[in-house]
Amino acid sequence: MVTTTYDPTLFQGAAWYYARYRAKYPQALFDLLTDVFKLDGTGRLLDLGCGAGLVGIPFHKRFAEVVGLDPDAEMLKEAQEQAGEAGATNIRWIHDRAESISDELGKFQLVTMGRSFHWMERELVLSKLDSLVVDGGAIVILQTNENVWESDHPWKTTVIKVVKRWLGERRRTGKGGEGEWKPLDVPHQEVLKQSSFSRIETYEVRSSLSWTIDSYIGYIYSTAFGLPSFFGENREQFEADLRASLLEVEPSGEFTEELPFTAVVAWKKS
Repeated sequence: MVTTTYDPTLFQGAAWYYARYRAKYPQALFDLLTDVFKLDGTGRLLDLGCGAGLVGIPFHKRFAEVVGLDPDAEMLKEAQEQAGEAGATNIRWIHDRAESISDELGKFQLVTMGRSFHWMERELVLSKLDSLVVDGGAIVILQTNENVWESDHPWKTTVIKVVKRWLGERRRTGKGGEGEWKPLDVPHQEVLKQSSFSRIETYEVRSSLSWTIDSYIGYIYSTAFGLPSFFGENREQFEADLRASLLEVEPSGEFTEELPFTAVVAWKKS
């Protein structure tokens, strides 16, 4: 899904849930990137579409400075609170769109994007990053692969059946719930190949995730397709329906899955 103009309703009301219930990137993934780039606590990281800080905060000790940029003020508020709790004092938070970046931000060794590149005007952002990334630096697109909408896990298919029962068949996104998700016409890798960041490698680590019904309800409310406002006065009934439906699938109310977490690394041409 590529947006040409920013929609402030895209994650409206999701920030609190995003900070607490989105799947966290495993430490092994950050350790892998540390080894690949020989990170030693120097250099700078730019985290575009940083959201609630799920990349910049756990990665902050590997850099002298981290800049987290996001167009959603509520996400940045959560990020600042989470950073404070983690003692991450070397992060600067900027309220802006990725499409607005300029050389005023300075130079960066790495640029990360976690669950965010697909919302951007990708070609424009890559063209602007060309002058911001140092020679030998790279862009890293992090993916958690936990997409419930396309999963074949019995409990996840149950979740989507319940969501559709209350919100309808279409996958909503943005415009206050009136928008509709459209998959990318061109994969990220193909867009990268046409840019200054055309040398690409993909790295993967696997990690297990554990969920309760309550935490998965929180996850739903963190997504662009299941914002709390979409359910309106039916929110309690939706939660009761989802709880009963999931208990039919797994009476313990506890669910686990093993997922691949990937890092698509694209180096800048020297």
